[in-house]
Amino acid sequence: INQSGVGRAIEHQQMALKSAGIPYTLTDEKTHDVIHINTVFPSSYIRAKRAKKNGIPVVYHAHSTENDFKNSFFFANALAPLAGWWFKKCYETADLILTPSEYSKMLLEEWQMKPPIKVISNGIDLSYWQSTLDEQKIFREKLGIQAEDKLIISVGLQIKRKGILDFVEMAKRMPEYQFIWFGYTDPKLLSREIKEAIQSDLPNLQFPGYIDRNEVRIAYQACDLYLFLTHEETEGIVLLEALASKANTIVRDIPVFNPDYIDRKDVYKANSLDDFIHLTRGILDEKLPSLVDTGYQKVSEKRIDKIGQQLKEHYQSVL
Repeated sequence: INQSGVGRAIEHQQMALKSAGIPYTLTDEKTHDVIHINTVFPSSYIRAKRAKKNGIPVVYHAHSTENDFKNSFFFANALAPLAGWWFKKCYETADLILTPSEYSKMLLEEWQMKPPIKVISNGIDLSYWQSTLDEQKIFREKLGIQAEDKLIISVGLQIKRKGILDFVEMAKRMPEYQFIWFGYTDPKLLSREIKEAIQSDLPNLQFPGYIDRNEVRIAYQACDLYLFLTHEETEGIVLLEALASKANTIVRDIPVFNPDYIDRKDVYKANSLDDFIHLTRGILDEKLPSLVDTGYQKVSEKRIDKIGQQLKEHYQSVL
């Protein structure tokens, strides 16, 4: 969980609560007024049921749907209907369901659950996503990236849904650029095609594995382009991070990014591998204008202090 978007979302909630002056605890051993659950483990379900029995309101954060479970781990597509049933069972324990986007809300409403569903972004701490030129220089040198090299990165679990196969194919077709994918997934959970992709022997492609939040902070600003090739998201925290870092960004044109992000105004959007390649060359050859300032303005609407106030209102509503 710590290495996933859900883990990052939990960190963001804690920052948002601090900004709003709301005390919280990470254990139910202390007295609390509301329980806010982000995970869908059996223990999560049990805690929610126990809280309801004790008269404590339950806020359940719906980060996952059947759609984004697909194309993730080995056998995920076969298990997706079962996963969807379990997600719904967990979410229905709530007095209030929170979800990060209008798109994920639409998917959840198809399940016709009884608890009300409200949209709240995972938020972003704008002040954090900055780095110095020295930090960027050291970071690139550590990875063997020369000053004159154009560096393209992506951040996420090494799963098909995140677009890792397209990332590898782009590295094959564009040997003039350096490609690095940051993130790790246990190989036992990966399909053969993903394992083979990760093991590709290309001089311009690296898979360093998982890096901590501090290194990710530098990575966004040390790169020349951030690719978000994901096929399905409920929001995509890494996109918020990239835009807050003022990284040139291309995303896949999927429903979750509409209408929030306007193509060629806030970000560049691509529908195919050829589109990604065309836009990548256009941005790195400076034939297309940079959108980093408008992207930053867009993500500023999701700043962490604003999310803190929204959480406060939602907690008060269930109380």
